[in-house]
Amino acid sequence: MSAMTIAAVAANFGRDLEDAFSRIEMILDDARARGAGLVVLPEATLGGYLANLDGARGVSLPPALDVEGPEVKRLAMLAGDLVVTAGMCEADGKTRYNTAVAVTGDGLLGIHRKVHQPLGEGASYAAGESFQAFDSPVGRLGMMICYDKAFPESARALAVDGADIVCCMSAWPAARTNPTPELADDRWTRRFDLFDRARALENQVLWVSANQSGMFGSLRFVASAKVVDSGGDVLATTGTSAGIAYATVDLREMLTAARGGMFHLRDRRPDAYAVEVA
Repeated sequence: MSAMTIAAVAANFGRDLEDAFSRIEMILDDARARGAGLVVLPEATLGGYLANLDGARGVSLPPALDVEGPEVKRLAMLAGDLVVTAGMCEADGKTRYNTAVAVTGDGLLGIHRKVHQPLGEGASYAAGESFQAFDSPVGRLGMMICYDKAFPESARALAVDGADIVCCMSAWPAARTNPTPELADDRWTRRFDLFDRARALENQVLWVSANQSGMFGSLRFVASAKVVDSGGDVLATTGTSAGIAYATVDLREMLTAARGGMFHLRDRRPDAYAVEVA
């Protein structure tokens, strides 16, 4: 595969689906004009995130959508020749999941249900149960959502399953206690950035991190969308503002260079690792 352009989006998406689709269309038009092949939108792009993380049931919940329903089909239509990933609240019968989908104009490529739930999120969503990579026109992809990236096992499971690109979609807020006036100085901004770089490096994958920006309910999001190469270096970032981070990479060349000497997956010693405590 020759060089391709990747787009990581930091934007504010709320409950209004028509507004969301209008903004998605503008984002994708810009990405297409720049020759992008992959666009990663934030967690909860379709319908917005929770207004707070206090665990109150039934308060300001996003619309629950069917992954086979008209909204995802509309997203696929807008994607056209692009690969697009985005977050949504999924309805599976009466059960809700915090879900990410990957689509092209041909339809649905992959689905991920958020496994790790911070603070009070479990009051609104059921937890997913696995991490699985899948093939796409831009390479083998893995997806995760927000807090999933705080657990090394999440990204490692995708890398072991062959993912060359990991798309991490977030609604990652700034610290709720002792907040800083400047988001760039916030400790949760720093952790967000550290997780992105560490996960890319330790798994030697191309890491694409999208995030909500601005305010929603009581939450102030840190933005910080970025593309990180397989050596852990940030190729492009929006910083703590809304925007799109674009980076052009030759994926095969990047991975070959990163894995040509010390290939972390090859050099693992699973037999030497302590048994995980349940």
